[in-house]
Amino acid sequence: MPDAVVIGAGPNGLVAANLLADAGWSVEVLEEQPEPGGAVRHDQGVDPAFVNDLFSSFYPLAAASPVLAALRLQDHGLRWSHAPSVLAHPLTDGSCAVLDRNPDTTAASLEAFAPGDGEAWQRLHAVWQRLRPDLLDALFTPFPPVRAAARLALRLRAAGGLRMARSMMLPVRRMGEEEFRGQGGRLLLAGNALHADLAPESAGSGGFGWLLTMLGQTYGFPVPVGGSGALTSALVRRLEARGGRVRCGRRVERIVVRGGRAVGVRTASGDAVAARRAVLADVSVPALYGELVAAEHLPAQLLDDLRRFQWDFATFKVDWALDGPAPWQAEQASRAGTVHLADGLDELTRFAAQIAMRQVPDRPFLLFGQMTTADATRSPQGTESAWAYTHVPHEIAADAADEGITGRWGTKDQELMADRVERQVERFAPGFRSLVRARRVLAPPTLEALDGNLAGGAINGGTTALHQQLVFRPVPGTGRPETPVPGLFLASSGAHPGGGVHGAPGANAARAALRRHRPPGLAGAQRLLTRRDRTGTKR
Repeated sequence: MPDAVVIGAGPNGLVAANLLADAGWSVEVLEEQPEPGGAVRHDQGVDPAFVNDLFSSFYPLAAASPVLAALRLQDHGLRWSHAPSVLAHPLTDGSCAVLDRNPDTTAASLEAFAPGDGEAWQRLHAVWQRLRPDLLDALFTPFPPVRAAARLALRLRAAGGLRMARSMMLPVRRMGEEEFRGQGGRLLLAGNALHADLAPESAGSGGFGWLLTMLGQTYGFPVPVGGSGALTSALVRRLEARGGRVRCGRRVERIVVRGGRAVGVRTASGDAVAARRAVLADVSVPALYGELVAAEHLPAQLLDDLRRFQWDFATFKVDWALDGPAPWQAEQASRAGTVHLADGLDELTRFAAQIAMRQVPDRPFLLFGQMTTADATRSPQGTESAWAYTHVPHEIAADAADEGITGRWGTKDQELMADRVERQVERFAPGFRSLVRARRVLAPPTLEALDGNLAGGAINGGTTALHQQLVFRPVPGTGRPETPVPGLFLASSGAHPGGGVHGAPGANAARAALRRHRPPGLAGAQRLLTRRDRTGTKR
């Protein structure tokens, strides 16, 4: 009998399992899919000579994460690679905003849009540099992050206090208007806010856009050499070296609760796997509380709150094998790993408004990934392994382009939407479609079939909007990995701090489980041993 059973071998589940194994626990990870990784996997399903990431590709949060850094995955084969530029946002007039790991290069790009915008970028970057250590500490630790928040409050006071807090709460459109005269800086902020489900007019989208651009500025948008699954492989190798076990093709259908406590799981094949100390669930919140745990073990208020749980946007993705690099009209885009495609801020607003009205957007905002540009191992020399994804409503009432996309996502819907995505790329890269050797369509139901946590193609474990963050995530009054069932811990992106590949929800859940089983008095003794006297001597 293992000490802990972890449900799900996504990055959060594997991080949790590694930390428990580091503490000497025996750990068994059960994964529904035939291979581990969750949304961090790659294959060669588009063309045998091309490596394509199935889901996520670029990992600024992983690069910034102290959780992943502490695991030293480089000792287990993980290597990172960067494109020459982090991100580009071209416009149809040939101009292009560029995010580069050199702040001066980014500033020069924005200065070309309007005099003074380069200096404005440097000011925003200077604020980030002051806040970064404590901001990241607060982001990646359990809620409420008391110590990190206290230190951050002191730094905020020095950075302007309430004025800075106000800026972080602004809609990204307003934040861009206050900080920049030209479109370049505004587009970098707004495009990054839409990596989540935050429209340009959403409260807090300014803070999210600022955070993601600054992460890119400092850490880049790196990719694992060889494919996204290399990150998963490193996590699995590390776990197995410490005695942990990953079993794939094992779908958990029920968490066993006995005596008011989680004591194990039952799989779809009828196997019972007991857990001596804890069960950790790297699954979506609706799956945990709506399927895996019987309602009789949950408070009525939680079940009522669950009805109000909001998913983030659905996702539609196309993978390509290209016979050559994308022929961007704006040459700067050819050096970027990630390219944002929307012809101005108003087009971003229009896109988000169409989704809000349950319409399939006629000009979808695209995130375009140039994987061979970021990692030369992904395809033969002179070619490009590429993808683009966009968002669509979960429930579709109409097609804004009046082409008949229904939202049932059969073959006709998929081909119509994939063609629309390619036409959007053609606006910025004329001749793109002539380079397509092969393509693969991943519609929302396909994404969910490949990873059950991506319900309806939602990739962030629930909306990033303020009403479902911090103490409201996953439902009001929570914000921590502990659940109403003793011995059961939420280890997925449904928990604080949410989506992205950084491992924090898994780490928080593992630490909560370890605290639950810490011998009495150990914490106080440890504080005494590490306390320093006034001379700085440990005693």
